[in-house]
Amino acid sequence: MTEVRYVYAVTRPFDGAGATLHAGPRGVAGAPARPLAHDGLLAVLSDVPAEEFSDAALRARLEDLDWLADTARGHDAVVSALNAVITPLPLRLVTVCLDDDGVRRLLDSGREEFTRALERLDGRVEWGVKVYARASEDPPGPPGARDVRADRVAPVDAGHPGARDDGRPQGGRPATGRDYLKQRMRRRDAAEGVWAQADAVSRALHTELSRYAEAERVHRPQDPRLPGAARGNVLNAAYLVPRENGEAFADQVRRLTPPGTGVRVELTGPWAPYSFADTTAVPGIEGGGAK
Repeated sequence: MTEVRYVYAVTRPFDGAGATLHAGPRGVAGAPARPLAHDGLLAVLSDVPAEEFSDAALRARLEDLDWLADTARGHDAVVSALNAVITPLPLRLVTVCLDDDGVRRLLDSGREEFTRALERLDGRVEWGVKVYARASEDPPGPPGARDVRADRVAPVDAGHPGARDDGRPQGGRPATGRDYLKQRMRRRDAAEGVWAQADAVSRALHTELSRYAEAERVHRPQDPRLPGAARGNVLNAAYLVPRENGEAFADQVRRLTPPGTGVRVELTGPWAPYSFADTTAVPGIEGGGAK
């Protein structure tokens, strides 16, 4: 079987790299990771099937969200294992080279950028903060309604199985179409209020957390179509923090999170500094296709 090289990250050489990766998790396509040292830099890679990572195969697979999610999990598993022992410089998802010599050429072509980034990120980790607005569900339709546009409602009498003893329907349903529309309007207004509150919390939180971080990145809101993604994402930010200050940073997030609101704050990390790698300008790692 012909294989190509899937490259996860670049680091400085470190003692026990081979043993660390051998004992670590499997990566993309279930393949083990291995180190390749070259002239003061170390690439971490896996040997993966060429037919699955050719240009043609990748053009099709990069539109497959489930495949992308699986690949991202394998990629992150290896990078996270590295992050436990050294600061890695994560490369873009689906960075592929034809062979070991191609990986060496990648290191040579990006040497200046890699070295500068590793110096800048040494001893730092990334923390992620997301803020969500808790959107309420639409109320159930009135009795007899088939959709929200129903303009005729079947009458409900005391003998109807959906009625209370006083004639009001059970299960929280509005008694009439008019009541239903009023309830929807109230919920719409409440939802708008929650979004406004989430926006205010996001702005205040980002302003304060930026003071505790060496750098920050605000990403576009998370795509709800992605597997496991939640709806209502208002803030999706990353913060670069010295490794030793991680717990203090997490405490600040907890302190600044307002209690008892329609806003949810999610803290994740510490991660390898994906958002601060800044390697997109390095020749040969634009992702997709063997080099």
